[in-house]
Amino acid sequence: MKLTTFFCIAISILFFSGCNAVHTQPQIDMKPPKYVEQMPSKEIRENYSNAGSLFGQGRNPLFADRKAMREHDIVTVVIEERATSSSNAQKNFNKNNNSRLGGGVINYGGESSAIDSIVNQFNKIGSLRFETESQRNFTGGGSSTRNEQFTTTISARIIKVMANGNYFIQGSKELLIDGEKQIIQISGVIRPYDIDQNNQINSKYISDAKIIYATQGEIQKATQRGWANQIIESIWPF
Repeated sequence: MKLTTFFCIAISILFFSGCNAVHTQPQIDMKPPKYVEQMPSKEIRENYSNAGSLFGQGRNPLFADRKAMREHDIVTVVIEERATSSSNAQKNFNKNNNSRLGGGVINYGGESSAIDSIVNQFNKIGSLRFETESQRNFTGGGSSTRNEQFTTTISARIIKVMANGNYFIQGSKELLIDGEKQIIQISGVIRPYDIDQNNQINSKYISDAKIIYATQGEIQKATQRGWANQIIESIWPF
């Protein structure tokens, strides 16, 4: 009965640890920030003073920038992300410690031979010496270098035009190449002034940017640890 109870407890620990290991995988929530949801949408009023203008008005004017300006318009995002970091640390530690302990010595200048003999015997015992010496040395160092680069292009849709004129955009792209599925997702807040004449914007101008690049397929399975290994590492105390 006790053995059965032990196995039940062990299985329960492994089950909940496995669930915890699965939920601790890196994830990104593509939902807009709270301030985007709290800010009202911009009201677009189409009030034309001269309806018969030669240059055209309305949603598709003849002479106008072909830039994304309204909800559901498309803007091209050029993702160019680079991350470079380098660090170097060196530490030296030296410490020396010396201790000496000695007993006192008694001198007798009298004429009594008995007392002089006792003093000599005491000096033999009391003149002990105790010396200690310790030395500690520590030398440590480390260095790390990181260089990452990710470049691609994706089209995003304007989800919301906020009252201050900024746009919240969101886009995704899925590619299936030789049985490997590549997923790219992006979201963030941009300013209309950062969109160039070709209706493109660089990812460095996106505020609160969230970028996901994931691969699903045989390569992803081969490079991912199994669920049993994740469970063992999540509960292994050493």
